[in-house]
Amino acid sequence: MANPFLRRATEYVREDESFLSIVSPAPLTTFLATNKHRDDMFEVPVRIIGAPGSGKTMLATLAEFRMVEIILRDETNATNRTLADALAQAGFLKDGRPHVAAVRVPMESEYRDFWELPYDPAVKTKLAFWLVQARAMLGLVRNLTANRTRGVDDIDFIPRANYEAHLEQIGGLTATGIRERALAVQRAIYSVGAGLRAPRLEYLPADATAPYAPFDAISRIRIGWSGEAIEVTPLVMLDDVHALHHDQLEAMFEMLSHREMKFGRWMMMRLDALSPGAVMHSPATQPTHNRASGRDFVDIWMQGDQKKDAARRQFRVMARDMAKRYLPMVEGLRNRGATDIDRLVPSAPPRLPPGKVKDLVAQVAKDQVKLKIGPERRAEIDSIVDAFIARTKSYDDAPEVALAMKRILLHRYAVRIARSTPSLFEELDPDPPKPLKADSDLAHGARLHLHHQFDRPLHYGVDDVCDASNANAEVFLQFAGALVANIETRAIRNNPLPLPPREQQSILIDKARSIMDGWAFPNAQRVRDMVDAIGRDCKDESNLPNAPLGAGANAIAILEDEMEELSHDDELGSVLKHAIANGAITIERNYGQGGKLWALVELTGTVALVHGLTFNRGGFLPKNVGYLSQVTGLADA
Repeated sequence: MANPFLRRATEYVREDESFLSIVSPAPLTTFLATNKHRDDMFEVPVRIIGAPGSGKTMLATLAEFRMVEIILRDETNATNRTLADALAQAGFLKDGRPHVAAVRVPMESEYRDFWELPYDPAVKTKLAFWLVQARAMLGLVRNLTANRTRGVDDIDFIPRANYEAHLEQIGGLTATGIRERALAVQRAIYSVGAGLRAPRLEYLPADATAPYAPFDAISRIRIGWSGEAIEVTPLVMLDDVHALHHDQLEAMFEMLSHREMKFGRWMMMRLDALSPGAVMHSPATQPTHNRASGRDFVDIWMQGDQKKDAARRQFRVMARDMAKRYLPMVEGLRNRGATDIDRLVPSAPPRLPPGKVKDLVAQVAKDQVKLKIGPERRAEIDSIVDAFIARTKSYDDAPEVALAMKRILLHRYAVRIARSTPSLFEELDPDPPKPLKADSDLAHGARLHLHHQFDRPLHYGVDDVCDASNANAEVFLQFAGALVANIETRAIRNNPLPLPPREQQSILIDKARSIMDGWAFPNAQRVRDMVDAIGRDCKDESNLPNAPLGAGANAIAILEDEMEELSHDDELGSVLKHAIANGAITIERNYGQGGKLWALVELTGTVALVHGLTFNRGGFLPKNVGYLSQVTGLADA
């Protein structure tokens, strides 16, 4: 089989069994099962928001009833048991039986075409909304009968209380009647939108204008299951609603927000469908649709709406699970029993060749002389670093790391002494006003210096591949696919399969550059210019001899008051919105440091990889809005 990492999009997997063999249940447990609004997700409108490739379509496809039924049909299969457990945690199963009957409705561009019709906006919205409802009902009937475990006659729809008078408009309560009515509505409305010329309003087909509201009328569905009748909650998942015109999306959301509606409705959308203020989590930005999220609707962010360290850990679990499912499909690796991603992409640290270590020893000695630091202070610095390495049993205890740490401390000592109040008596190597110490940030800063000054690999191992992926499943599969392609070549040539750190990093950087070069979203060039400028400035700061930011910088920070004003700036706000929505930067609001509140604009792992920056969080350069205008090219526009 061809490298499955490179043929990654779930939309291209046609067979249900093939889809289930590669799909990870992690999004269900990560984004749905632990959501604080889990009990409301099937009763109020839900917006599932994420960047391209974050897994929205995969989640919607996995949750469809036909897939759920296939999973439950054979729970002796270990994969199915894992998926069933995740579905139960997310609320799609209860007591081992279906609790929700879900259908995915792709929101193709044809729905947006209705917004171009020469009718009043209310008419255009109703036409598109009724077509969505018709296709949802047809999809539900297909899903419920797809696996031939029941016929159309085994399905009954249960109306909302006091809504019996509306049953005729939807075709009654039998699956046959509802299907026939939905077919008629779909046929009539489709003929209006697909025609070369739109008919005059009074000439629209009757089936296109007659009232049609199955989402309002239906509350439950009764189906046959294992010889008995059970009731399930209907759910429509509108995939890629960002394809709608903005005003059309707003109007459709209003129609989906009727408080008494019992039909579950989810909208899967990309971040760039939201306003700049919403994408940037601006505190003063009102929720879209002027409602309070969590009461009238629920937002589920598939990345970026939780503590970043927790999100990073969760994504590492999900990514490894995906790799565990994909690697056995690579025949050359399966035949050699090589299906453990951590063994193929090891995290064992590299070592500098003896010649470069000798050069580093000479550089440290030269700096000591230049900074006029005596042997006793040097011995103290050596002992501080040696004690840290012995105490922590650092996984990277190569001699060059210790030397680089000592070199940084020499420079820190010199800086602190230069800034201190001079003594009345000349003193050789006086004590610094702030004691020197060695910690993990210093060690990481040393490794970063070694990367830029001695070409020692900095990013390697599965954790770094995950962190470079911006918590995005598709980006991870692109990185992993490039690595696996190289490992396949090694297998064909009968070479050792594990990739050395240098080759890992080279492959990852090439793929990261390819991803950035391929950006084609609005303002893509301005975003590239912005992140490249931030990357260069962060690299310069991180490479200062005394490593003032420890592990280094990968972000800038704008005072919160300035950023709040920026959130409503159309041009610069739009650039930042698309940068966030497409995985170039992330933003953290109200980040407290130095007695001030900052908006932290952080480069994502993909960009940090290209510029050789740390993936550690917290190191930033204080800037202002003018800096952002300058690096995006808007200051001269």
